[in-house]
Amino acid sequence: MARTPLDITADMACADVLHSRFEALPATATVDDVRHWFATSSHRKMAFLTDGDRYRGSLTREDVAEPVQASRAAAEVARAGPTVAPEAPASSGHELAVAGGALRVPVVDAEGRLLGVVAVTEDRAGFCG
Repeated sequence: MARTPLDITADMACADVLHSRFEALPATATVDDVRHWFATSSHRKMAFLTDGDRYRGSLTREDVAEPVQASRAAAEVARAGPTVAPEAPASSGHELAVAGGALRVPVVDAEGRLLGVVAVTEDRAGFCG
């Protein structure tokens, strides 16, 4: 996977470092659907819910862990933010991704479309994707 070091991104926007190859789940997904999605890869750190291309929320593994009922609508436990705009400085995306703990933050445009994700490397020294 490509890596963009943080120290070369001073003049870059989130659109320049976003990871555009991602899989979103439908806003109608259940908690069990999200659990299964996470179970297919240990590298998945954040799930995104969408209605078409419209961002509806984010979830981490912890958000859908027991004792949350498997049949519950994932949208009920999803968080609406934080999100970052594509034109925001890459450093802002990095800060939000690290602050949230999952090292991810969704990139959402002014119309509410999910464009991608700012994904920070495990060592926090750059962006992956």
